[in-house]
Amino acid sequence: MEITRIFDLLPYHELHFKPKDDVIASKENGAWVKYSIKQYRERVDAISYGFLASGVQPGDKIAQISTNRVEWNILDMAILQVGAVHVPIYPTISESDYKFILNHAEVTYLFVSGADLLRKIQHILPEISTMKDVFTYKEDQGFRNLKELIGLGRKNPDTELLEQRKAAITGEDVATLIYTSGTTGNPKGVMLTHHNIISNFIGVSYIPPFGETAKALSYLPLCHVYERMMNYLYQYLGFSIYYAENIGTITDNLKELRPEILTTVPRLLEKIYEKIYATGHKLTGTKRWIFFWALHLALRYELKGANGWWYEVKRKFYDRLVYVKWREALGGKHLLIVSGGAALQPRLARLFTCAGIDIIEGYGLTETSPVIAVSDFTEHGIKFGTVGPVLRGVKVKIADDSEILVRGPNVMKGYYKSPEMTKNAIDPEGWFHTGDLGRIEPEGQLWITGRKKELFKTSFGKYVSPQVIEESFKESLFIDQMIVVGENQKFAGALIVPDYTFLKSWCAAKEIPYTTNAEMVKLARIRKRFQAEINHFNKLFGDTEKIKTWDLLEDEWSFETGEITPTLKQRRSFILSKYQDRITGLFK
Repeated sequence: MEITRIFDLLPYHELHFKPKDDVIASKENGAWVKYSIKQYRERVDAISYGFLASGVQPGDKIAQISTNRVEWNILDMAILQVGAVHVPIYPTISESDYKFILNHAEVTYLFVSGADLLRKIQHILPEISTMKDVFTYKEDQGFRNLKELIGLGRKNPDTELLEQRKAAITGEDVATLIYTSGTTGNPKGVMLTHHNIISNFIGVSYIPPFGETAKALSYLPLCHVYERMMNYLYQYLGFSIYYAENIGTITDNLKELRPEILTTVPRLLEKIYEKIYATGHKLTGTKRWIFFWALHLALRYELKGANGWWYEVKRKFYDRLVYVKWREALGGKHLLIVSGGAALQPRLARLFTCAGIDIIEGYGLTETSPVIAVSDFTEHGIKFGTVGPVLRGVKVKIADDSEILVRGPNVMKGYYKSPEMTKNAIDPEGWFHTGDLGRIEPEGQLWITGRKKELFKTSFGKYVSPQVIEESFKESLFIDQMIVVGENQKFAGALIVPDYTFLKSWCAAKEIPYTTNAEMVKLARIRKRFQAEINHFNKLFGDTEKIKTWDLLEDEWSFETGEITPTLKQRRSFILSKYQDRITGLFK
């Protein structure tokens, strides 16, 4: 059967794949709660009937604030089946953003994963004039819960009306309204149709080399289009989806489930690398020597045996002694890791690939559903430093100013209630202007070179792309975050957030007593070590781009403190404002 609406995945799955009890699964009270496709569909239909009995109309906006769990999928499909629009919202955004999104989207029904989260926003709900009802997933005194809606649906199974609703929905109807976290101003509501998202997950479906017995481990927020599209892909390919309990349990879940595929952001891979490095430091004697030779070999890895036969002999030797243990720590199976959301440092791609862990990198935006380009296993499918070939069916061209322009079935319908903003983003010929800068390699891979809005000019008239410099310097184990500045200055400078976890272990190894972050960043020995890191990475850049003045920040950046978005992107304007005095001090 052809999939033209997202909810067509349910009958498609039942028709094409063998029955199993773990189509979707999440943990409750330490045990996996699993759903077969029949249980999944029955629960979806029951909620759909409940929506119909409650008077939900096509086009109504229904919001969900939740971490990853099976209820998320079930509600998602139920919302789409009745012709409503799903508005997924991060559980960690600010109160002002909640208020803006719920009002701007004119949400009629809200589902919240837990009573604790609902209590945090309960006082703003009377300000949402369109709100009709609010539900939690579980029973909790004082709040309605999902079981009530399911019960209502089971008592009122209007099969004929549901089939009429489903039949009236087309691929061009808006399926979801996703509010981008934004690095400035209010969030923007991105309207994605069924066809937008379907074209994307079918477009990448040729890449995973697994059959329907495969398991996927999911931990990235489903309210972000990246993980959501991948979850649809898993269902399209018949994979079982297991939701990690939280980011802290991923390693344990990998060992327990031994999945074939995991989607992630580079930050998790950086943390894994840091653990690998710290493990090596604890070794002694010959074991330590072997470990670090293996590590250094992996960091120099090139594809297709380009380092020569002797390198490959050494690689096989270290694989038996070292790399096999790294794979065991990640479940031990042939694992495919898909990295997105931010630039992946080439050294990490080299290291994991050398160790027999497949890494592919993708690039895209919410507005493009999301994938524009992604690595694959074809002849020129992987090139370290690039995000792979442009996705099949999608067109990319590089503008005269190097901006990446995209046209294809994955490009959004527009920004909700913002025709002018839509007009500015999508030109009359249908090209979406990404705001990213890039180039196409001779073999066809896309290389991202920076953000158009982040470019700044020095007093000598030279342009600097801060993102490229920042990503390079963040390869240092000592550096967690970094912002490069220097608008109208003679040279570039930087504010650096040390990786305090690594810094503490380094201080312990060097027998330097660790007091507080604020005191340590002022210590001459530590500043000298950071200067050595800066000198090392400065060699990669021209004179205009070298970091010639810098300072260390004592506070780590987080979503809660405002410096980064929920998708781990820098809120550059916020950082520049917050640290204005520190930045001014760099150039005195």
